[in-house]
Amino acid sequence: MKNNAADRDLYSGLLRLQVLRYASEGPVFGLGIQEAFARRGYRISPGTLYRLLQGLEHKGYLRSTEVRDGKSLRKVYRATSSGERSLKQHCHACGNSSAKS
Repeated sequence: MKNNAADRDLYSGLLRLQVLRYASEGPVFGLGIQEAFARRGYRISPGTLYRLLQGLEHKGYLRSTEVRDGKSLRKVYRATSSGERSLKQHCHACGNSSAKS
């Protein structure tokens, strides 16, 4: 059982880093992130994704703004400078240079 918890923590951390990577490449919104994950074979529920986004925003890694999309408002996220620094640091530690330089 302990391995399942460790695996979940690792998976959750990887999802956070991937969201930061998407948000460092340009403005992103929840459904767009969910679709990008799906294209790579990952499934994440909207509730889980939005809690993850809120957590990253609360910690200062993302900043959100509301953008009008037709009749509705869409919350759009961008990586902050703190989020980009953290992404670079963690990608470098893993030997992954795909983060923006």
